[in-house]
Amino acid sequence: MKAKALRRGMNLWPPLLCAGIRVRHISDDFRAVDVDLRERFYNKNYVGCHFGGSLFAMTDPFWMLMVMRNLDRSYTVWDKSAAIEFLRPGRGTVSASFRLTDAMLDEIRANTVEDGARYLRTFPVDIVNTDGDPVARITKTLHIRRKPDMRNRIGG
Repeated sequence: MKAKALRRGMNLWPPLLCAGIRVRHISDDFRAVDVDLRERFYNKNYVGCHFGGSLFAMTDPFWMLMVMRNLDRSYTVWDKSAAIEFLRPGRGTVSASFRLTDAMLDEIRANTVEDGARYLRTFPVDIVNTDGDPVARITKTLHIRRKPDMRNRIGG
Protein backbone atom coordinates (compact mmCIF):
# COMPACT_ATOMS: atom_id res chain seq x y z
CA MET A 1 0.00 0.00 0.00
CA LYS A 2 1.31 3.42 -0.89
CA ALA A 3 1.82 6.07 1.77
CA LYS A 4 -1.00 8.34 0.56
CA ALA A 5 -3.51 5.48 0.56
CA LEU A 6 -2.42 4.39 4.03
CA ARG A 7 -2.75 7.97 5.30
CA ARG A 8 -6.28 8.24 3.89
CA GLY A 9 -7.24 4.87 5.35
CA MET A 10 -5.82 5.69 8.76
CA ASN A 11 -7.73 8.97 8.80
CA LEU A 12 -10.93 6.93 8.36
CA TRP A 13 -9.94 4.19 10.82
CA PRO A 14 -12.39 4.46 13.76
CA PRO A 15 -9.84 4.39 16.63
CA LEU A 16 -8.14 7.47 15.17
CA LEU A 17 -11.13 9.16 13.55
CA CYS A 18 -13.33 8.93 16.63
CA ALA A 19 -10.57 10.28 18.86
CA GLY A 20 -10.11 13.36 16.65
CA ILE A 21 -6.69 12.26 15.40
CA ARG A 22 -5.54 13.22 11.92
CA VAL A 23 -2.56 11.73 10.11
CA ARG A 24 -1.23 14.79 8.32
CA HIS A 25 1.69 13.24 6.44
CA ILE A 26 3.34 9.89 5.72
CA SER A 27 6.45 10.11 3.54
CA ASP A 28 6.69 7.87 0.49
CA ASP A 29 9.55 5.92 2.12
CA PHE A 30 7.61 5.51 5.42
CA ARG A 31 10.39 7.20 7.38
CA ALA A 32 8.45 10.29 8.42
CA VAL A 33 4.95 10.57 9.89
CA ASP A 34 3.21 13.66 11.27
CA VAL A 35 0.04 13.38 13.34
CA ASP A 36 -2.28 16.01 14.88
CA LEU A 37 -4.90 15.88 17.59
CA ARG A 38 -7.33 18.79 17.70
CA GLU A 39 -9.09 19.58 20.91
CA ARG A 40 -12.79 18.72 20.74
CA PHE A 41 -15.49 18.34 23.36
CA TYR A 42 -15.28 14.55 22.98
CA ASN A 43 -11.53 14.19 23.56
CA LYS A 44 -11.16 16.32 26.69
CA ASN A 45 -10.90 14.92 30.19
CA TYR A 46 -12.67 16.08 33.35
CA VAL A 47 -10.34 19.07 33.84
CA GLY A 48 -10.58 20.28 30.23
CA CYS A 49 -7.27 18.95 28.83
CA HIS A 50 -6.66 16.33 26.17
CA PHE A 51 -7.68 12.88 27.35
CA GLY A 52 -4.55 10.80 27.98
CA GLY A 53 -5.92 7.89 25.96
CA SER A 54 -6.26 10.14 22.91
CA LEU A 55 -2.70 11.38 23.35
CA PHE A 56 -1.50 7.81 23.52
CA ALA A 57 -3.66 6.69 20.56
CA MET A 58 -2.15 9.36 18.33
CA THR A 59 1.23 7.65 18.67
CA ASP A 60 0.27 4.00 18.95
CA PRO A 61 0.68 2.39 15.49
CA PHE A 62 3.33 4.49 13.82
CA TRP A 63 6.73 3.22 15.00
CA MET A 64 5.72 -0.38 14.28
CA LEU A 65 4.38 0.49 10.82
CA MET A 66 7.45 2.54 9.94
CA VAL A 67 9.91 -0.16 11.02
CA MET A 68 7.92 -2.91 9.27
CA ARG A 69 7.84 -0.94 6.02
CA ASN A 70 11.59 -0.29 6.15
CA LEU A 71 12.72 -3.83 6.90
CA ASP A 72 12.15 -6.67 4.48
CA ARG A 73 9.74 -9.56 5.01
CA SER A 74 12.41 -11.61 6.79
CA TYR A 75 11.63 -9.68 10.01
CA THR A 76 8.83 -9.93 12.52
CA VAL A 77 7.95 -6.66 14.24
CA TRP A 78 5.53 -6.39 17.18
CA ASP A 79 4.68 -3.78 19.76
CA LYS A 80 6.10 -5.00 23.08
CA SER A 81 5.30 -2.19 25.50
CA ALA A 82 4.64 1.51 25.81
CA ALA A 83 4.81 4.22 28.43
CA ILE A 84 3.47 7.74 28.57
CA GLU A 85 4.83 10.57 30.67
CA PHE A 86 2.56 13.60 30.99
CA LEU A 87 4.65 16.78 31.07
CA ARG A 88 2.03 19.56 31.01
CA PRO A 89 -1.67 19.93 30.27
CA GLY A 90 -2.42 19.47 26.58
CA ARG A 91 -4.79 22.06 25.15
CA GLY A 92 -5.60 23.13 21.62
CA THR A 93 -4.01 21.25 18.74
CA VAL A 94 -1.11 18.98 19.65
CA SER A 95 1.14 17.09 17.27
CA ALA A 96 3.70 14.30 17.08
CA SER A 97 6.43 13.82 14.48
CA PHE A 98 8.08 10.45 13.92
CA ARG A 99 11.41 10.14 12.11
CA LEU A 100 13.09 6.80 11.35
CA THR A 101 16.77 7.15 10.45
CA ASP A 102 19.29 4.96 8.65
CA ALA A 103 21.20 4.67 11.94
CA MET A 104 18.12 3.23 13.68
CA LEU A 105 17.60 0.67 10.92
CA ASP A 106 21.31 -0.25 10.86
CA GLU A 107 21.18 -0.82 14.62
CA ILE A 108 18.17 -3.11 14.25
CA ARG A 109 19.80 -5.11 11.46
CA ALA A 110 23.05 -5.43 13.40
CA ASN A 111 21.22 -6.80 16.45
CA THR A 112 19.01 -9.31 14.62
CA VAL A 113 21.41 -11.13 12.30
CA GLU A 114 22.82 -14.09 14.19
CA ASP A 115 20.76 -16.41 16.34
CA GLY A 116 17.22 -15.16 15.92
CA ALA A 117 16.99 -13.82 19.44
CA ARG A 118 14.54 -11.02 19.91
CA TYR A 119 15.78 -7.48 19.87
CA LEU A 120 13.92 -4.92 21.94
CA ARG A 121 14.32 -1.41 20.52
CA THR A 122 12.87 1.65 22.23
CA PHE A 123 11.54 4.59 20.21
CA PRO A 124 10.59 7.88 21.90
CA VAL A 125 8.32 10.59 20.52
CA ASP A 126 7.21 13.86 22.04
CA ILE A 127 3.72 15.27 21.68
CA VAL A 128 4.01 19.05 21.46
CA ASN A 129 1.57 21.95 21.56
CA THR A 130 1.40 24.74 18.97
CA ASP A 131 4.23 26.58 20.77
CA GLY A 132 6.47 23.53 20.43
CA ASP A 133 6.37 22.80 24.16
CA PRO A 134 6.25 19.09 25.04
CA VAL A 135 2.91 17.97 26.46
CA ALA A 136 3.72 14.25 26.78
CA ARG A 137 6.53 11.85 25.98
CA ILE A 138 5.64 8.42 24.65
CA THR A 139 8.15 5.59 24.64
CA LYS A 140 7.35 2.55 22.52
CA THR A 141 9.34 -0.67 22.69
CA LEU A 142 9.26 -2.93 19.65
CA HIS A 143 10.02 -6.65 19.63
CA ILE A 144 12.01 -7.32 16.44
CA ARG A 145 13.51 -10.58 15.25
CA ARG A 146 14.43 -12.43 12.09
CA LYS A 147 11.93 -15.05 10.99
CA PRO A 148 13.18 -18.61 11.65
CA ASP A 149 13.79 -19.49 7.98
CA MET A 150 15.94 -16.38 7.50
CA ARG A 151 18.31 -16.79 10.47
CA ASN A 152 21.98 -17.51 9.91
CA ARG A 153 21.76 -17.15 6.14
CA ILE A 154 24.89 -15.87 4.49
CA GLY A 155 24.54 -12.18 3.78
CA GLY A 156 22.16 -11.89 6.79
